Amino acid sequence: MATKEKATPIFVWEGADRNGNRKKGEVQAKNTALAKAQLRREGINVLKIKPKPKPLFGLGGPRKKPVTPLDIAIFSRQMATMMKAGVPLVQSFEIVGNGHENATMQEMILGLKAEVESGSSLTESLKKYPLYFDDLYCNLVQAGEHAGILDSILDRVATYKEKTEALKAKIKKAMFYPIAVIAVAVIVVTILLMFVIPEFEDLFSGFGATLPAPTLVVVAMSHFVVDYWWAMFGGIGAFIFFFSYFKKRSLKMRQFLDRLSLKLPVVGPILEKAAIARYARTLETMFAAGTPLVEALGSVSGAVGNVVFSDGVDQIQQEVSTGTQLNKAMSNANLFPNMVIQMTAIGEEAGSLDSMLGKVADFYEAEVDNLVDGLTSLLEPLIMSFLGVVIGGLVVAMYLPIFQMGNVV
Repeated sequence: MATKEKATPIFVWEGADRNGNRKKGEVQAKNTALAKAQLRREGINVLKIKPKPKPLFGLGGPRKKPVTPLDIAIFSRQMATMMKAGVPLVQSFEIVGNGHENATMQEMILGLKAEVESGSSLTESLKKYPLYFDDLYCNLVQAGEHAGILDSILDRVATYKEKTEALKAKIKKAMFYPIAVIAVAVIVVTILLMFVIPEFEDLFSGFGATLPAPTLVVVAMSHFVVDYWWAMFGGIGAFIFFFSYFKKRSLKMRQFLDRLSLKLPVVGPILEKAAIARYARTLETMFAAGTPLVEALGSVSGAVGNVVFSDGVDQIQQEVSTGTQLNKAMSNANLFPNMVIQMTAIGEEAGSLDSMLGKVADFYEAEVDNLVDGLTSLLEPLIMSFLGVVIGGLVVAMYLPIFQMGNVV
């Protein structure tokens, strides 16, 4: 189980530099002694130093918010830009960290700065924050440090994170709209059955006539919802809880769900193309960073986002480790379209595998984007029709007795 990182304290200091000029600022360190030692290394003669006071009621400074993958993507791009501009690593951390609006990100970045200043490598520092930096991220940075091209690798990492998050956003966009509309429809229908239909039933009870079959069905549904609403909501909550619980802990269930999701109409092709795009983008980034192919495939396995493809990548890794060409191993996995396999083969023969995989990733990311836009356009009229039939059906069923009475009169 991942542990929550403890925030490193921030100290406010006043002092003088080597030329006697008065200076003041903030520094992050585990205690006052380490803060003074850090400032002395920077040529500051410390006159005053104290812990930074916390703002009253949490106002007046950056607010603590959860760190999202998008935050890490933006941080990666900022660091890449700083490094490419020739700004030293420690100073880059200080500039990016002090200017961040999220207090959690600020503490994490300044914590990295303190670790690097104490002599740790950037990779070692990143590994102390496993909630934010996964093995793939750390491996890429490590490759950059060993090769002496950290600025270039940070640029690649930033591009990778940005494209990965953009792809995730497209998938969420495809799923969010229908789920949100269906949820609203369920809420509206529940309100109608619990509060509106009983009022009509009281009105109809004075008619003394037999109600039409559709009206009787709606009234029966209303009775059920009113009498057993607690069981309905409890059952839905229990289903969501146990579904989430076993999905996280049962490999067989994840395999079943991922296989099922790939076979769903309309949605299945989007998820398949997204998995191929993540595979190509991750492998391109790892291979371009100088990571050996077998080791890179190990990182790709955990990044594709689908157990079926993850198992396929594990199989590819085993075959490549025994000397099989990547395109042959991909063909044996029976997961990739012929175009992807052929482009991989061309990249291997030409010695430009990373470039070819980048083109594959670009193509499939564009395909996902087009499919998501098409799905949204297709779902809008279907969902409106569904809502019209369901809600309109309820309204018509309740007005049928009134229409019948009008005909009799």
